[in-house]
Amino acid sequence: MANFSKSNVPQFSVDVYQNEYMAEGAREVNAIATVTSTGGGTVGSAVSAPHLYSAGQTPDAAVAIMVDCSGSMDYPPTKMRGARDATAAAIDAVRDGVHFAVIGGTHVAKEVYPGDGRLAVADAHTRGQAKQALRKLSAGGGTAIGTWLRLADRLLSSADVSIRHGIVLTDGRNEHESPEDLQASLDACAGRFTCDARGVGTDWEVKEVTGIASALLGTADIVADPAGLSADFTQMMEAAMGKEVADVSLRLWTPMGAEIKFVKQVAPTVEELTARRTEAGPRAGDYPTGSWGDESRDYHICVEVPNAELGQEMLAARVSLIVPQPDGSAQTLSQGLVRAVWTDDMSASTSINPQVAHYTGQAELAQVIQQGLDARKSGDMDGATAKLGRAVQLASASGNEDTAKLLSKVVDVVDAVAGTVRLKARVAEADEMTLETRSTKTVRVKK
Repeated sequence: MANFSKSNVPQFSVDVYQNEYMAEGAREVNAIATVTSTGGGTVGSAVSAPHLYSAGQTPDAAVAIMVDCSGSMDYPPTKMRGARDATAAAIDAVRDGVHFAVIGGTHVAKEVYPGDGRLAVADAHTRGQAKQALRKLSAGGGTAIGTWLRLADRLLSSADVSIRHGIVLTDGRNEHESPEDLQASLDACAGRFTCDARGVGTDWEVKEVTGIASALLGTADIVADPAGLSADFTQMMEAAMGKEVADVSLRLWTPMGAEIKFVKQVAPTVEELTARRTEAGPRAGDYPTGSWGDESRDYHICVEVPNAELGQEMLAARVSLIVPQPDGSAQTLSQGLVRAVWTDDMSASTSINPQVAHYTGQAELAQVIQQGLDARKSGDMDGATAKLGRAVQLASASGNEDTAKLLSKVVDVVDAVAGTVRLKARVAEADEMTLETRSTKTVRVKK
């Protein structure tokens, strides 16, 4: 493990967990890279050019809050009131000096504050003005989230800042633009700003909301009761204000003959990154991780290496955390190494690293929940029972108590260890949607 840091900026470290010993003929190397960022100074303090900052500087961040104002937000009326209150709470959490805007979203996107294609700079006065402008929000019209995202992108890109972040709140399905239009908007915005997405109530489409957050490297969740919006929005904005380093990528270098099979984030949520690779020179590729504050995340890296003789060892991959520089180069924040050693010691080569085993199970847990819920929706009750039973078994074995509780609202657990369950005859829609939305949340391995 290597560390690269400057004073008053976050320090990054990469710890690699693996069983490096390989049996004769084995070619697949699995490792968990734990990336940790610490010591960036005051949460929400600013970013200095190009990406790193120290406490006491002018904040170098911009945020856009996108509020669903479609007609369905009036049913029940508490939804629109909750959205206004939540947005006001989020505005209160915007730090002085941060650029911000509020967007009202229907089948078109409208600037609620400050208007004229501008961003406001947060202080007591502009926060007060923004909250006044929220009173004009009313429900009416359709839903075309892609237009909201494109307006947010235009506004956020007008500020000369390093960290750009959006928050999307919706209560309905994206019915006024095609899935292809939404995907085109996500493709256009990816890498330009990060975005959290929230669904309020139970009339929205889980895969749409989670898809937005996934594409834009943010978080997704359900707020079934509008009364919970203010607390959730405050927490989201505080997390956004705590981001201190932007555009961090995981750079993987492999030697000649080795190939990356997959890369996925496995904590705090499961997120597939393999297809997001961009080439970064000979035998190296970058995988985006978004913005960082004081936090830790885990990544599962799988490398296929050339066959080797017993007793040989090799560097299977070099893991680097990098941020781009204005001159087109990249600053390395930290590094870790993935190794392969071939041995005839069966006890060494067949031992599975605890971190690798744990996160392999957590990734399977997310997958079987999705498969089980999809089977249930399609009427395949036997398939749903089998998949959700396996999910209960995995959640129990890994100590993922939050997911176990959510599963217990969809199935009756007969034997958690064996994965024996019965589907509940009636399931509240909010419970099923909560399980689906939070299915990718994982627990850290017990050290």
